[in-house]
Order: sequence, then structure tokens, then C-alpha cells
Amino acid sequence: MSSRFYDIDPSLENYWRGVILFGRNVASYKFALAKSLLELADKKSDFIALEELAEPFSRHIVEHVKGGHKQATSSSSRFIEACEQYGQDKITHDQLIGTTTQLGFANVIDAFHNVNNAEIPHRFFTDERDGTRKGIRLTDNLFKLHELETAESLTPEVEARWRLVETAWELNISRRLISVKHDIEAEQFFVSDENRRIDVTSSRDSLNGYQKGRCFYCFCFISVVSGSPFLAHVDHFLPHTLKQYGVSGNLDGVWNLVLACADCNGAAEKGAKVPNLRLLERLNKRNEYLIGSNHPLKETIIRQTGKNAETRTAFLQGVYNEAKAKLLHTWEPLVKADPTF
Repeated sequence: MSSRFYDIDPSLENYWRGVILFGRNVASYKFALAKSLLELADKKSDFIALEELAEPFSRHIVEHVKGGHKQATSSSSRFIEACEQYGQDKITHDQLIGTTTQLGFANVIDAFHNVNNAEIPHRFFTDERDGTRKGIRLTDNLFKLHELETAESLTPEVEARWRLVETAWELNISRRLISVKHDIEAEQFFVSDENRRIDVTSSRDSLNGYQKGRCFYCFCFISVVSGSPFLAHVDHFLPHTLKQYGVSGNLDGVWNLVLACADCNGAAEKGAKVPNLRLLERLNKRNEYLIGSNHPLKETIIRQTGKNAETRTAFLQGVYNEAKAKLLHTWEPLVKADPTF
């Protein structure tokens, strides 16, 4: 499923999202490197020495370990220990940079562009650690990515993905089967564990990458940045009003949440109507993208809709049939841009 994600629409932003959403995760280093690359794309020089890369890279890791969040599946890491020590004022910034330069990039630079055990065809940097000056060289792909209209949403997407992954590690979510829930008012994903609520990340930021930064209904550009005139709305695909009719299925579940532009979400013809069947097929495809990614959204949707593709399809059709029997009318938006998923 993950290779299909970027093969359908092989744009730079979707190759990037393929790395962030579908790459293998045994530590959070990929997310720290991704946020660092997006920062460094503002610089005029394309060569980044390891010492220069170490500053944003370690800063992002320190921000997460300060919150007590687990950053790897392994039990110990000298680099993570250094980040923890810096956050506790036990080592200096120079010592942190030195340790990061020495230990922080051992695997992440090699593995960054790998998805499903193969390298994507467009790199965002090249490895120049064998040279006299050890570092990486940013490619034109990264600079072009940084100039795109959708670039403003990429950093929040990385952060949201990071929070989902580290929460899964902290709670051992695949073993405990803790589901991600949605707070409608706060537009926030959270989990509950031992009578505690743990806020994870923005639902808007989490879902945007799986829709490729486009409105679910009309495919126009949407943003996750507060204050943007294109700010996405978190919408219930099957209307929230169906709750009063006792329709089966958790309508607040991740499976039923999509991002929409303001025009589509506020369209008068939409109202309390059921989206047409073509849009149900699109929802199924979007959900399979989420399942192609690793937990905790993967496990959550599987628990909500079924263990295999056939069961999930039958679940969606069943709830859709119930919804249509109650609301009777369907609606279809005007497509404003080329379909991207």
C-alpha cells in the first residue's frame, strides 16, 4: 500500500510523505532529521557539515526527551542519553553537539530514503561523510520541496507522525491494544490508559499527509497552519447527526474523519446528506493508506473496521447502507483540481 501511495502521484511532496509516513521506525531519528532538513532548506549553501546538522537534529530530539517521551525501541542509546543529560543541564551544548556528530547519524543518513526496503528514486540529500569535510549535500529536490505551496504543512505533519510513533512506543500500544480517540472540540487525537487521558497530537496534522495536503472532496489545496485562509476542517465523512439514529460504528472513529476545505465542509448542498458511493471508495482507499503506515492509527482503524481488507470494505458498506437508509439523500462535490488519491 505504501508504494502505491507515491506511485499514483509521484510528486516531490509525496515522495517526502512516503518517507515520513511509511518508512520503517525503530527510533525517532528520521523525524528529527526531516525537521532539520526543512529548516536547513532556507540556507543558501547546499553543503551541511555534520557539526552544523547536529544543532537542529539534537535540538529536536531534546525537545521530545524533555517531555519524557520514548525515542527508540531499543533499551539504551548513548546519543539519547546525551540528549537527556543536556535537558537536565548535566552536559554543555558543545558536549551535546560533539556526541551528536559522533553518534547521532550512524544509521539515519543511510536509511532516510528507504521505504519498503528500497530507496525512493528522488533523494533530498546526498551522503558526503567520506569526504574531507564530513556532512551531507542538500539536493535541488529539497529546495524545490521547500518552495511548494504545501511546504508550510510538512513540518507539522512530521511532528504529528513523531508524536504518534513515540506514543505507541511509550504505551506498547500493539500489545495493550489501546485505541486512538478523537476529541471533536479540540481536534486532538488522544489515548486513554489506566484512567489517564494522554493527548497525542493534532488530528488535522496527523491526517493531512495521508490526503496529500488536499481536500478529501474536491482535491483543492488545504493547510494545517493556523491562520491560513486554506485551513483544513476536520469533517465526519458520514454525518455526525447519524448518532441520533443509532447507526452502528463509532462515527467519531479515525476511519470516519477526513480533512475538507471550508467550501466543501460548509456547502449548503452537503448538509446532513450521505456522500455518494464514489466518495465511499475514496474513504476506503484513504483508510488503507493509514493502515499501510505503522501504529497507532493502523491498529486503531483495524480494530474499528476489520482485520483484513475484505472485512473493512464490508464494514464501510454496511454503515453506509444504514446511513443512507436514515438520511435518504446523497451529495457529490464539484472536483476543483486533479485527483491525487
